[in-house]
Amino acid sequence: MKLARDTWLIFQRQFHLLLRNPVWVFVGVFQPVMYLLLFAPLLKPALNAPTQAEAYKIFVPGLLVLLAIFGGLFQGFGLIAELRAGVIERSRVTPVSRLALLLGRSLRDVVSLMVQAVIITLLALLFDLRVFIGDLLLAYLMLALIALMTSAVSYGVALKVKSEDALAPLMNTVAQPVLLLSGILLPLAFAPGWLQGVAKWNPFSWAVDGTRALFNGDIGNDRVWQGLTIIAILATAGVYWAARQFARSVR
Repeated sequence: MKLARDTWLIFQRQFHLLLRNPVWVFVGVFQPVMYLLLFAPLLKPALNAPTQAEAYKIFVPGLLVLLAIFGGLFQGFGLIAELRAGVIERSRVTPVSRLALLLGRSLRDVVSLMVQAVIITLLALLFDLRVFIGDLLLAYLMLALIALMTSAVSYGVALKVKSEDALAPLMNTVAQPVLLLSGILLPLAFAPGWLQGVAKWNPFSWAVDGTRALFNGDIGNDRVWQGLTIIAILATAGVYWAARQFARSVR
């Protein structure tokens, strides 16, 4: 109960800070919307899709996973600012759970992501994208787990490096191969065999395939449950590791 109460208190504070400056929610969604409006229309001839709606069923799930990955990986910059301002230092004298310090922030990031994901999905509906609500909610669960994992890892790394100058190149170095080997923009079915083999070691490629299967209404596809399982395990491991970093920093 104490952990739940402390997490709720941290979440409330972090969410109120977000509401004071909600422009960041729309800044975060701006680039995916540009991809949706300016890049996705090119995919119908490139993918030989029978309709534009079929092309969006391929592209939109990858775009949402992209949003979850990048939206979470760069949350550590805010924590470094809090470190510099002494917010984390002052937490040492409070009885709040150290795990709650992480979970409250990460859950704020998950909620922010879901708002952005809903905006993108609603825009995609204008382009004749259709998806069953149950499949969509399960896809959102996948996105929430990705955001939880990436934001927790970002916070943990931020507590390690304690510098924006170190965090930025490190996150970019990780993000680029993850993006290219996950089939986010184009399905890996079009890639050479050796590239597909390498991509199987990228957990996000399983998440992308699972999310695409859900948008196609194929909830029984093995990739759905495999992706959910892999991401859930990684999210648990990421939260555990980041919580240890919080515990060491706030003593």
